[in-house]
Amino acid sequence: MVRSPTKTITLEEFLKLPETKPANEYIDGRIIPKPMPQGKHSTIQGELVPCINTIVKPKRIARAFPELRCSFGERSIVPDIAVFVWNRIPPDENGEIANAFLIAPDWTIEILSPDQSQTKVIKNILHCLKYGTQMGWLIDPQEQTVFVFLPKQETQVFDRADALLPVPSFATELKLTVGDLFAWLLE
Repeated sequence: MVRSPTKTITLEEFLKLPETKPANEYIDGRIIPKPMPQGKHSTIQGELVPCINTIVKPKRIARAFPELRCSFGERSIVPDIAVFVWNRIPPDENGEIANAFLIAPDWTIEILSPDQSQTKVIKNILHCLKYGTQMGWLIDPQEQTVFVFLPKQETQVFDRADALLPVPSFATELKLTVGDLFAWLLE
């Protein structure tokens, strides 16, 4: 359900609406539809989530979630991959993983789709950093480039195949080069 761009609603009203496919995000009082993921986006997302989880999940360090709604700081966004340190994963009343994540992820990863606004995606990454996210990645499959965002630091650009991608301190065992990441597109 897409609302008129001139009508604004509250975050509380937005969170009561049914979920859509693809997901809608809530930014500046407005509902913004995310573009439907395409082949390159889906391939990288599908490979990267288990790649991260293989390293951090068995030791209960962190967990990567695909397309998880995160609502905080008067926004409700759906990063392509949201990684949470284990002790920050909210539990429900049964001790299971909660449905509602009302905090910023520790690591946010976005994969640019062909018709997606780079500006909108960067604004979401910067919003996450403002609310405590340790690192943000913007993966551009078309340019085979990864932009790495850190709080209050200059954006880093990785586009050489042999470049080792930086990861948050909780995921230092993850060794992934730009070449490794984009090689998934050749399968």
